[in-house]
Amino acid sequence: MTGVCSNEQIMLMVKKGEVTASLPVESDQIQPASLDLRLGDVAYRMRASFLPGQQNRVNDRLADFMMHQVDLSSGAVLEKGCVYLVPLAEKLKLPDNINAVTNAKSSTGRVDLLTRTIVDNGHEFDSIHNGYEGPLYAEIYPRSFSVKVRSGLRLNQIRFRCGASILSDAELRKLHQRRGLMNRDTVIDQGIGFSVDLEHDAHNLVGYRAKPHTNIIDLDKIGYYNPSDYWDFIYGLHGKIILDPGAFYILVSREFVQIPPKYAAEMAPYLAVAGEFRVHYAGFFDPGFGYHKAGGHGSRAVLEVRCHEVPFVLNHGQVLGRLVYEHMAGVPTYLYGQDLSSNYQGQGLKLSKHFKTNV
Repeated sequence: MTGVCSNEQIMLMVKKGEVTASLPVESDQIQPASLDLRLGDVAYRMRASFLPGQQNRVNDRLADFMMHQVDLSSGAVLEKGCVYLVPLAEKLKLPDNINAVTNAKSSTGRVDLLTRTIVDNGHEFDSIHNGYEGPLYAEIYPRSFSVKVRSGLRLNQIRFRCGASILSDAELRKLHQRRGLMNRDTVIDQGIGFSVDLEHDAHNLVGYRAKPHTNIIDLDKIGYYNPSDYWDFIYGLHGKIILDPGAFYILVSREFVQIPPKYAAEMAPYLAVAGEFRVHYAGFFDPGFGYHKAGGHGSRAVLEVRCHEVPFVLNHGQVLGRLVYEHMAGVPTYLYGQDLSSNYQGQGLKLSKHFKTNV
């Protein structure tokens, strides 16, 4: 078995005790190529973000950085600009040939909620080495909005891998020629490039910018909030916009993307040489995303963009990043968009599921 573990393989891991939890793992946590992770009952307000490093357990470092505890069992507000550490309900006992990577869920990234996983002895965020045995913790940093969360809420997800899974550029070119991974030819270099669309909407609405002073977002509420209370609407001016330093934007790719059933993908981090901005917080694309047999007919990739210290001009069609495709170790029994509550199949420019769409 080589590649990303499918839903059936994840279910087997749960049955074998390689994934355990304080409460039984629920069937709808298991996605075609990932497992949703749940918040535990307590959040620790931290003075700073940290990594435990070799020979250090996360729990042993809490006393160095913890300010106070927050009870999540009945729901609590995590304040904008504050760092929190939350023990997750799930724990791992991985086999020696399995490693894992984590990432924020799509709805988490779209409210600018930086969520990263750390583990005992860890020296990198979101990376879990072969054979890891121990607890999982979510570091949560609300950047644009204060949010209300509760225990059991799913903010991030984990993907399990066995062996070398990433397609080479040669393999990716052949797959793109055969399956049309995007609706246009694009650069293939350690992944397949995607660019920003600043002209696509009939009314020239090209994105959203988070307002600096808003009310709380309760992450349990779906289709509840009026977008104009939290976002400025961004309209393109001759196919370009200027990003403001420190501001957070929701934009969309020019390309329509599809992920065939035997593959998964991840949005790669931006390269500093590409510009003064960071693209993406939520980067997993499951098998079936945009796939025509799963009701997708191609789906755009929503881009979560934060500008750094210098105002920066984005132009229509400017390449912002790349999708890295991986082999699946097994074909999932269901796809993204099929028999699932898939909020973003067939999407265009779209805010998180917490916002109304008919206003």
